[in-house]
Amino acid sequence: MESTETLTKTNPKTTYLKDYKIPPFLIETVNLEFNLNETKTLVKSTMVVSQNPKSDPHHNLILQGEALKLLSVKLNNKLLDTKDYELTDKLLILYDVPAQFDLEIQTEINPLKNTALSGLYVSNNNFCTQCESEGFRRITYFLDRPDVMARYSVTIIAKEKNYPILLSNGNKVGSGKLDEGRHFVKWEDPFKKPSYLFALVAGDFDVLNDEFITDSRRKVTLQIFVEKGNKDKAQFAMQAVKKAMRWDEEAFGREYDLDIYMIVAVSDFNFGAMENKGLNIFNTKYILANPATATDQDYLHIESVIAHEYCHNWSGNRITCRDWFQLSLKEGLTIFRDQSFTADTTSKTVARIQDVSALRNAQFPEDAGPLAHSVQPDSYMEINNFYTSTIYNKGAEVIRMMQTILGTSLFRKGMDLYFQRNDGHAVTIEEFVRAMEDASSMDLKQFRLWYSQAGTPILTITDNYNPSEQIYRLTITQSCPSTPGQAKKLPMDIPVKIGLLNPEGKEVANDLLRVQKETETFEFKNMKEKPIPSLLRGFSAPVKVDYDYDDKMLLFLFENDTDPFNAWEAGQQFALRLILKSEGTPKIPKTYFSALKNVIEKMQDDKLLLAQMLTLPSENYIAEQMKTIDMDRIHAAREFILLEIATHLKNDFLGLYKKSSRMEIADRALKNVSLTYLMLLPDYKAMGVAQFKDSIAKNMTDTLAALKSLSNLEVPERAQVLDEFYTTFKDDALVVDKWFSVQAISKLPNTLEEVKKLTQHPAFDFKNPNKVYALIVAFTHQNLVRFHNLNGEGYSFLGDMILKVDAINPHVAARLVRPFTAFKQYDKTRQVLMKAQLERILATASLSDNVYELVEKSLGV
Repeated sequence: MESTETLTKTNPKTTYLKDYKIPPFLIETVNLEFNLNETKTLVKSTMVVSQNPKSDPHHNLILQGEALKLLSVKLNNKLLDTKDYELTDKLLILYDVPAQFDLEIQTEINPLKNTALSGLYVSNNNFCTQCESEGFRRITYFLDRPDVMARYSVTIIAKEKNYPILLSNGNKVGSGKLDEGRHFVKWEDPFKKPSYLFALVAGDFDVLNDEFITDSRRKVTLQIFVEKGNKDKAQFAMQAVKKAMRWDEEAFGREYDLDIYMIVAVSDFNFGAMENKGLNIFNTKYILANPATATDQDYLHIESVIAHEYCHNWSGNRITCRDWFQLSLKEGLTIFRDQSFTADTTSKTVARIQDVSALRNAQFPEDAGPLAHSVQPDSYMEINNFYTSTIYNKGAEVIRMMQTILGTSLFRKGMDLYFQRNDGHAVTIEEFVRAMEDASSMDLKQFRLWYSQAGTPILTITDNYNPSEQIYRLTITQSCPSTPGQAKKLPMDIPVKIGLLNPEGKEVANDLLRVQKETETFEFKNMKEKPIPSLLRGFSAPVKVDYDYDDKMLLFLFENDTDPFNAWEAGQQFALRLILKSEGTPKIPKTYFSALKNVIEKMQDDKLLLAQMLTLPSENYIAEQMKTIDMDRIHAAREFILLEIATHLKNDFLGLYKKSSRMEIADRALKNVSLTYLMLLPDYKAMGVAQFKDSIAKNMTDTLAALKSLSNLEVPERAQVLDEFYTTFKDDALVVDKWFSVQAISKLPNTLEEVKKLTQHPAFDFKNPNKVYALIVAFTHQNLVRFHNLNGEGYSFLGDMILKVDAINPHVAARLVRPFTAFKQYDKTRQVLMKAQLERILATASLSDNVYELVEKSLGV
């Protein structure tokens, strides 16, 4: 009676939102007993099951299960015979069950063999789980869907010597010794939860202990469990936990509800972290840090991810999604909450710049390609493929637009109403929008289109000034390109923040315009002269703006816009225009260098923002603006502009570098932007080497900045610093990941050959997602000019890697496919080469559903 993975390929079934039906059965309680063994873990599940009174009567109970060995099934304590049920590779169907019954199922699983890292698996000799979205069915047969919520009691049995720490959700209610050196711990979760929030961890960890006093004066025990020897690197994470807990109380009135909050950091994890109720499981990347091993960006990411998973306690756990089509209800909302946390606790403008950059680099291309889907999709083949930038980042922007339209006070009122109405339930996006409507008395019917329509809207804006009437008019026309399955788009409800500046740079007006028709005109009276418009301030909607700015206007806004985000945006658009207009060498006006110098002089008090102002658009973002992507042209033009800026502003960068010597984030950011420019010049190689030598094993931000610049140079020092870096940090897996990435994104022509060699390096492991992301994803997603070499070798390499990784971990393999999905946007030669790889992958018999769906949609077959 064994269910195993299918070895031959059958096309995966498509699931549709329109086919949703409430669960025919409900599970009141689940008692789980785990007898842990690396290759033979026994799981006994005892459930109280009943017919759902809201559903039509059903006689057969259908449970999901994968990669399980079924040992026995008991119904009301009676052992069932094989004639009483049907077992397939993915289902257990019990015939003629009563209206209410006790069900006991015993299964056997092999955690050590589970390289997919879904369900129960082994990481560095420790047991851990990942059950979202459909991992629980790899532990036991179950109604593995988010709208079936039950109370869990979990008993874990293991050898005490190897696994002294046994953890699960909720509160610890019992423990004891057993025969043969084994012991047990029992946990009970007082809150109902869906199966995807179940968690188990067993191992030998160091633990960092602390406590938090809630707003109501309750004491919460805090614990972070890390692999042996890493306790000193968890201190920052612990402070971030307390910071997030306090912020959520103050910003949203949400207090933690259990007596204990635990985090476990593991080395092998497909995601960044998982919000399991009371027992969050994190990738070590988002917990472990000290100045010698983690960059300033690492610290910011750790705070952000911790805030995200903690905020999920209310937006995801206490209130979860009814089905996976509602995924953005928890993920988009929680991304909005963690972005708000970062904005409130760091620089609002820089946080916004980074959020928008992430959206443009990942989500905009997604919206423009064959995988475009709405924030609430209407179908999927493999749900793990829908943990996308559209669901997360665009979903967060939709929430942000609601806040913009309602205002902060009414939005907070709507959040409170949403939590009050839906606590303890699995709900839909509609419940969230309705709470906002009821709290504000606003009609958001048209706004709902943001959830159902895919694609990035384009705002075409024209203006007119009548000097005799002193009236300035803005005419805004909205449109949206067709996307798969959605040819005709309806007008959206788009909040557009604008400002108007006079020629002296003084702001003479600002407003929030709600664009709800296909074309609308807005008037601004008492304008004594034609203003310069500052459009879409703060990126108030996830749209593209088409307005005929000339070079002079963009540089004026770059230097003078009173909205700092839009000042940055003007600089980005000016640089973008230089690159897109260039057929050969870009022609850079002297006024650009003057504007950069002026910005440097004016922004000395905001070095973090100044560092962003001096950074050019990424090659990914530039590529997204081209109808036919020409990576060679993009790379050459961007490199030329970087070199020209370095040449013309050499003395300015030298001054900034020497001034930025304090050990603060903003100083380091500006210093290292300056170093990056200076290292493009022939006389400053020694400066990079000196910074590397001075900072190694002391400050990773400075070390890595120097190493990245040196890795782009064909000089003897390159190999020397790379060797020294590896030798210094060879025992720290996360820092070795940085070593892999630096080499993968090198601009040198032989980078692909170096990457191929690194896949054979003793420190590289195809089974570890962090390693695959650090090397293969870094090369294929970030080093566009080397990956898209016209010889096609980069494409062949990626095709090989997808097939190799797919046999190990389909979730990670699907991440690798993304660069191929936009193949139709490239020239004919590259299209043919990439298409050949997609067809080769699709022809593979044992291809996973994860990879199949992405390849099939990319090819359009």
